[in-house]
Amino acid sequence: MTQSMTGAGSTTDAELARIGGVAADISAAMSSVIEGKADVVRTAVTVLLAEGHLLIEDVPGVGKTMLAKALARSIDCTVRRIQFTPDLLPSDITGVSVFNQDTRAFEFRPGAIFANVVVGDEINRASPKTQSALLESMEERQVTVDGRTYLLQAPFIVMATQNPVEMEGTYPLPEAQRDRFMARISMGYPSAAAEMSMLASHGGADPLEELRPVTDAATVAALAHAVRGLYASPAVRQYVVDLVEATRTSPLLRLGASPRASLHLLRAARAHAALEGRDHVLPDDVQRLALPVLAHRVLLAGQAQLARHTPGGVVEAIVGQVRVPARAR
Repeated sequence: MTQSMTGAGSTTDAELARIGGVAADISAAMSSVIEGKADVVRTAVTVLLAEGHLLIEDVPGVGKTMLAKALARSIDCTVRRIQFTPDLLPSDITGVSVFNQDTRAFEFRPGAIFANVVVGDEINRASPKTQSALLESMEERQVTVDGRTYLLQAPFIVMATQNPVEMEGTYPLPEAQRDRFMARISMGYPSAAAEMSMLASHGGADPLEELRPVTDAATVAALAHAVRGLYASPAVRQYVVDLVEATRTSPLLRLGASPRASLHLLRAARAHAALEGRDHVLPDDVQRLALPVLAHRVLLAGQAQLARHTPGGVVEAIVGQVRVPARAR
């Protein structure tokens, strides 16, 4: 059994090999449905192993929901899909207590949030009141209804989609809600070759129907627990803090990243290092995840908006400016 060089880590070589094998199987299964999006698939698997939640934002028709479904079907676990609409109620998500005439007592009927993988389709079409029903479950992995708290089973991941171009009839996610998502990704249009392959594979049949689970919920939960043991040196942790602090002091931003963002960035970096077969985190892992983890949490200042800056561009500039630690082990 090999541990990290400092002895502070607790992830073994066997666990690293298992993480890499299962992650490769999940990625291959998802890639059989999602053509030409290896980076997007890898980020989704990273968030899964980092015990986070994923926000998929892009124009209609590029496969946002398909990506979420592909990940869900790759794992033999409970899956629930929520179609967010203006008339959706918070109780539809969390559950409700119903009076049973036979027992003369109230019984709790779980809502759609009680699943290992929750696919939220077009989350910004629900009212802010309904969106807020996700806050407790996403952060604390529990649901409180009528004074009673119900724990959610591990693994638990919310994969939500939203279309940024359709503003009429939508409710933009508030900052507190966006901050619950570990990462935000965009699918982007496929390459010409990938689109040709998609026409061939999706034209006559639905490959999602043929997708079979390659692992189960217990395995994913165990691997996520192993990822927590990856060693992150004080220098790497300081680098994470420096990046997040730079978003708070940047004149281009009126809202910087939260302390939760620091924690999410480190967790995601640990998962990325595990997928690379390492039992320790490098600054490269942090840099690789900085954009998807931080960009959706910051707000541009007025002058930055007038200058047509983007949150992603500002985060990338910060990553290029903050000094990388010389010794990260």
